[in-house]
Amino acid sequence: MFFDGVVNAKGVGIGAILISPTGQHYLATTRLRFLYTNNTAEYEACIMGMNMEINQEMEELLIMGDSDLIIQQAQGEWETRDVKLIPYRQHVEDLNKWFKSVEFRYIPRFHNELVDALATLASMLPYPGNVHIDPLEIQIRERNGYCNTVEVEPNVQPRYHDIKRFLKINEYPEQANGDQKGTIRRLPSGFFLSGEVLYKVTPDLNLIRCVDAKEVERIMNDVHTGVCGPHMNGYVLAKKIL
Repeated sequence: MFFDGVVNAKGVGIGAILISPTGQHYLATTRLRFLYTNNTAEYEACIMGMNMEINQEMEELLIMGDSDLIIQQAQGEWETRDVKLIPYRQHVEDLNKWFKSVEFRYIPRFHNELVDALATLASMLPYPGNVHIDPLEIQIRERNGYCNTVEVEPNVQPRYHDIKRFLKINEYPEQANGDQKGTIRRLPSGFFLSGEVLYKVTPDLNLIRCVDAKEVERIMNDVHTGVCGPHMNGYVLAKKIL
């Protein structure tokens, strides 16, 4: 279990993360609205995490935090003299009895960054009251956000299939009604069929080749990996892809 408390100009927040033996993460964060100090915030975070472990019915617990004072006092290595911390120290001892074994371990702050971020979030957001936010999901992204993959739907014809068919064999789709047939008759005026390749005619009489979803994915991958080179700016290149 990792814990941390954060005190800043916005307020005070505490956070705790439980990690099961299978790697499952359980996150909790709370905003404090009573008199506090840095050390009492750290104790509050530790107690919140221990209560979470009790609710999970865990028997063995390893507690890690970046507050050397709290860790040393919880282990009984340092004496607790501050009257504000004595009740906290006693409560931690009482919670220890719920477990078969409890170990406290100090870790540097840079090893405690995730739970620190949770506590910072709670301290800075102006919650109007008790608010539930769905569990935090952290994803790993290997590609830029604008590199979207086009999923190919099974047994689905390209959007231009009916236009290409009309230009090639002058036939309408079987299910087309009168209005739809009229639309299909008008649309081909903006397209040009050369063999099996369909082109869209632009207002300046350029031809843009129509491609299916599979080829779209290949083209977008090529463009975003730099295959096309810097022969045009990003806006124009995006328009060309579309």
